[in-house]
Parts: sequence; structure tokens; C-alpha cells
Amino acid sequence: MPDPELVKTLDYILNRSNEASIEVIAEAVVRRRRDLSMYHAAGLSAVSMPDPARMAKEIQEQINTGVGGGIDSMKRQIREMMVRVIRENAPELNESQIEELCQSWLPQSETDLESGDNLPPDALISMIEQFISFSHGTMKQSVDKGLRDEMGDWTARYWKVFPPVIKQIITDYLKNKITGEEFGSKIEIALKL
Repeated sequence: MPDPELVKTLDYILNRSNEASIEVIAEAVVRRRRDLSMYHAAGLSAVSMPDPARMAKEIQEQINTGVGGGIDSMKRQIREMMVRVIRENAPELNESQIEELCQSWLPQSETDLESGDNLPPDALISMIEQFISFSHGTMKQSVDKGLRDEMGDWTARYWKVFPPVIKQIITDYLKNKITGEEFGSKIEIALKL
């Protein structure tokens, strides 16, 4: 018997979605694939993945009950919660694997953005996607505003962090010297180096 949630989702995509919702769905699929590949590389199964909805609910509850101490306190509490959820769902992971997962979801400090060496590949991929989206003029204004509110001139900061090979690939792509498919495969290869 087919999964009823899958049937419902496919029905929505094929029969009721519009262009805007298709874009959101496509972005969600890309992110889910990236998460699944990260978990697979860490030796986790999709079943043992932490539940983002549950984590978000727990975070919201903490915010609503008056978590104090500002952003640093909030980041610390979120990190502690992530560690707890990972340990509950994947007790076979060692401390360094747990730290790597936490770091990919929530960098510990702003200095992590000052050196690309400290950023995991999935964080760099996300940054590259945002940079390309902005450069092509397809980034939503609200996303750009959020990044600017958080980091100021985020495009300059991202560019500073990108390794030279990534900068060259991005430049070639933006100047139409390579196709989107070539861009994707070159970025993937560069991130494995």
C-alpha cells in the first residue's frame, strides 16, 4: 500500500501547486538531499535523523518562556539541545561527529565565518547558493535583508571566505564561461579537495 503522505504530496505538486510553491518545494528537496547525504556520510540513516520540527518547537518553547542572555546565550542553548537530540537519536556517534553536525547547523562564533577552513562543506554550499542567487537577482529581498541585518555586507564577507578555487568557479559561472551543470560538478569536486 502506498504511503498516504507521499500520495498527498504528489497530488499537491502535480495538481494544485503554482510556480511559487514549486520553487519552495524544489529548494526543500535540495536541502533535504544535502541533509541526507551529510547524515549518510556520518553513518546515520534517515530514520535516525533528528526531527527539525521537534527541535524548532523546543526552541520556540524556550523563547516563549523567556530565555535570557541575548544571542550568545540562545546559541549555546540551541547547541546544547542539538547535542541532546543527536545523542538520543544517534548514540553511536562519537563526540567529534556530534560536534561536526552541530558546527554545520550552527557555527559557534562569527570567527567561523572569517575562515573558510572552519566551515563544513554543506555550510559553504549554502553560502555559494545564496551568493549565486543574489548575483542572479533571484534572491528574495527578505532573505537579503535578513543576511544584511545579521552580517552587514554579507556578499563581501562570503567572498572573503570562499577559497580561491571556489571564487574562480563562481566567477566563470557568473560570466557564463561554464554551464550550470559544469558549475555544480566543479563545486562538488572543489569541496572534496
